Amino acid sequence: MIAVVGATGTGKSELSLDLAEQLTARGRRAEIVNADAMQLYRGMDIGTAKLAPAERRGVPHHLLDVLAVTDDASVAAYQREARAAVDDILSRGAVPILVGGSGLYVSSVIYDFRFPARDERVRARLEADAETGGARALYERLKAIDPVAAASIGQFNARRLVRALEVVELTGEPLSGTLPDEPVLRHPATIIRLGMTREVLVPRLDARVERMWAAGLVDEVAALLPAGLREGTTAARAIGYAQALAVFDGRQSRAEAIAEAQALTRRYARRQVSWFKRYPNAIDADPLQADSVQAAIRAALD
Repeated sequence: MIAVVGATGTGKSELSLDLAEQLTARGRRAEIVNADAMQLYRGMDIGTAKLAPAERRGVPHHLLDVLAVTDDASVAAYQREARAAVDDILSRGAVPILVGGSGLYVSSVIYDFRFPARDERVRARLEADAETGGARALYERLKAIDPVAAASIGQFNARRLVRALEVVELTGEPLSGTLPDEPVLRHPATIIRLGMTREVLVPRLDARVERMWAAGLVDEVAALLPAGLREGTTAARAIGYAQALAVFDGRQSRAEAIAEAQALTRRYARRQVSWFKRYPNAIDADPLQADSVQAAIRAALD
């Protein structure tokens, strides 16, 4: 198995397709398994930079467009589906290429990664705390007991903050402890980690957000409203979609929404970089340097 990871906007999709084509040239079939949480949702295409079918170069893709916008994206459910897809691909003699920037989702597939049990009463109490005190209060609480998980989740994702605090309360251990410093691979895997300097990445991310808005992100959000986007606890809060919804409702100007989406995207990219730094023995590549990319591909295939 090969995994292609890195911050948003670093060219993971393009590299994964190049990998698949080079594997095919060597006589090995390859299939791609999505590990981007928001690309699981049907209709969320522009704001997630999802490849259109015509852009996939004939390479089979799995776990795209499998959730309605009213569904919750659960990493435990994703783990079951993604591992099943990987096992199926391997059983047919093909190479699974896991691609995405959702760190917890990637880790749940490639590592021996088990999720602690849930408790409805504990979670309901924490959700009530989030309603009254806001996500920031939960973030500060988590930061005091599990700074690694707090840094990964950030200050705005109340749902994941609730889950992290639930794990701490039920197990007495930090959520970050579920991924040990030296994680054990579930399958033999090669990990390619894409990255670039912050000075290069930040303007690329800002421009990427602007392109999404120019491509019609607000129109995409409007088209998803009849499907229940407002009722979705995960989809409606996705970066870009929450801001586009605010523009549609008249709660923000277009300029304000774009600036907020850019700031959140930059913050998210920092968390991704921090998460993927923990992966041992990953092959690093600069997507803007052709020689670096080709060297990483050769190392993964040889």
